[in-house]
Amino acid sequence: MKLGNLLEDIRYEVKKGSIDTEITTLVYDSRKVEEGSVFVCISGSVRDAHDFIPEVIAKGAKAVIVEKEVEVPEDVTVIQTKDNRYTLACMSAAYFGHPARKLKTIGITGTKGKTTTTYMIKSILERSGIKTGLIGTIEILIGEKQIPAKNTTPESYELQSYFKEMVDAGLEAVVMEVSSQGLMLHRVSGFTFDYGVFTNLEPDHIGENEHKDFEDYMHCKSLLFQQCKVGILNADSEHLEGILKGHTCKVETFGFSENANLRAEDMKLIHKPGYIGVQYHIGGDMDFDVDINVPGRFSVYNSLTAVAICRHFGVKEEVIKEALSHVSVKGRIEIVPISPRFTLMIDYAHNAMALESLLTTLKEYEPKRLVCLFGCGGNRAKSRRFEMGEVSSKLADLTIVTSDNPRFEEPMDIIADILVGVKRGDGSFVTIPDRKEAIEYAIKNAQDGDVIILAGKGHEDYQEIAGVKHHMDERELIADILKKHPEYTR
Repeated sequence: MKLGNLLEDIRYEVKKGSIDTEITTLVYDSRKVEEGSVFVCISGSVRDAHDFIPEVIAKGAKAVIVEKEVEVPEDVTVIQTKDNRYTLACMSAAYFGHPARKLKTIGITGTKGKTTTTYMIKSILERSGIKTGLIGTIEILIGEKQIPAKNTTPESYELQSYFKEMVDAGLEAVVMEVSSQGLMLHRVSGFTFDYGVFTNLEPDHIGENEHKDFEDYMHCKSLLFQQCKVGILNADSEHLEGILKGHTCKVETFGFSENANLRAEDMKLIHKPGYIGVQYHIGGDMDFDVDINVPGRFSVYNSLTAVAICRHFGVKEEVIKEALSHVSVKGRIEIVPISPRFTLMIDYAHNAMALESLLTTLKEYEPKRLVCLFGCGGNRAKSRRFEMGEVSSKLADLTIVTSDNPRFEEPMDIIADILVGVKRGDGSFVTIPDRKEAIEYAIKNAQDGDVIILAGKGHEDYQEIAGVKHHMDERELIADILKKHPEYTR
């Protein structure tokens, strides 16, 4: 293909050579360059990709896309643009034949709820016969194919590659998580979403290598609504106006607000033996009752979001209701049904904000005891350990402090830091470093009416120790414990 065909949506300057140059592959990773490649220089926080130009030319690259002046041999084409991340996104879309135009694309942004909502939407659409792909924090799903995720939102080249694979597999729609980093770094540029969704906004991802402040974080989230046809947003968010600043899309809303297009009414918390969930009525643009097997007010928001999307696909009410009653997301308030006496759950909450939200939600169900088992990752800020320990001790009746991913730290050093925070609260606590032993302790000592939460690992199926990832899935640990001790379930 000719280089010019990949540059059709980009402003650029030909510094040398010609856009009629024939190229074989589009590459931004210097290790993947081959004879005839065009190499896009993407500069990161550690290395400047322009430094690799001599290496990629030696490998046979026929063109380079740059942001600054460079010296190259006579037979190499040089194209200069102002933002190579945006350029890569547009070139990738063209390289794969603009696959997003052949799919109904749904992008979900927000601090919390993205993962659960994507699975809810996929579940409903699939039940109604609409083949739907998924791209998110946990995995990429293309038909029966499952690919572990590296980032919440993949780099633009990989994203367009997944879109192309979805089109080739006969999929009709894709629902994906869109992170603030993904928007800021143009990972989702090069196409227009059919639907953009905003869940909520809280201070997060603010720091030296992410967003400089909350305003920057909110601005990046808002970019989705300058890149979608229909925006579906949480009417109850205090940041709604900020998210809509500069929007170019048609706007619809959901929430508990009377002004929302899709409203939640008459919410009831449901707690039965071994089960907790929520019921409510949908009013406004639709009119029916919903029963969800995931607890809490935030589950109402997540499900409302899914309904707001799926109504645009003409999905019938009974299909929506059936799908929501059976929704399950690995590691996101995932109930593991082992006994009618108590409720056991797995969740990914791995910072104080997420843990506080989770435990506060579960306390609303007035369990006999709320038991929280968690650890903290090694080689991370100690403040997170103090904060999570304090949150658990103040909200849970019993905290079981154990190990998470110690990485290159000693597990007991991490636990000691957690206990600093735990001792600031009034809850009881025990320390059991081995995670499997800690889980067995929680199950063995469960009392009738308890809600037990295993926090921090969620969907992860490994434990990282001294740079090595060892297989460890909490579901398998639970199954193994019960195989040896079936009496625990009685």
